[in-house]
Amino acid sequence: MADRIRLLIKPGPELSERKMFGGLAFLIGGNMAVAASGQGGLLVRVDRAESDRLLANEFVEPMVMGGREMVGWLRVNPEAADDDTVLREWVDRGVGYARTLPPKKK
Repeated sequence: MADRIRLLIKPGPELSERKMFGGLAFLIGGNMAVAASGQGGLLVRVDRAESDRLLANEFVEPMVMGGREMVGWLRVNPEAADDDTVLREWVDRGVGYARTLPPKKK
C-alpha cells in the first residue's frame, strides 16, 4: 500500500514519510495527509466538515485510536483501497486537505 501511495503523491520538499500507527504516514508540510495502515487499508485526513458526508460511503469508517474516534480522520477498508481509482481519490483528498493547513515548524 505504501508503495502505491508513494506513486500517487507528487514528490517535493514538503513531503515526508514517518512510521506511525503501525504503518507508514505521508506528511505534507509536517501535517499527516494519508497513511498506509498496519491493519490494512488507508487512513485519510479530511476536513471535519466533510466527515459525516464521507462516512456515508460503505467502505469508510471513523478512525479510532485508543478507543476514541479521531474526528477528521477516516479509515478506508482494504477492499476499497485495492482499487487504484478509489485509492487515488482518497490520497488526493487527504493530500489536498493537508496542503490547506499551515506547515508545522521543524
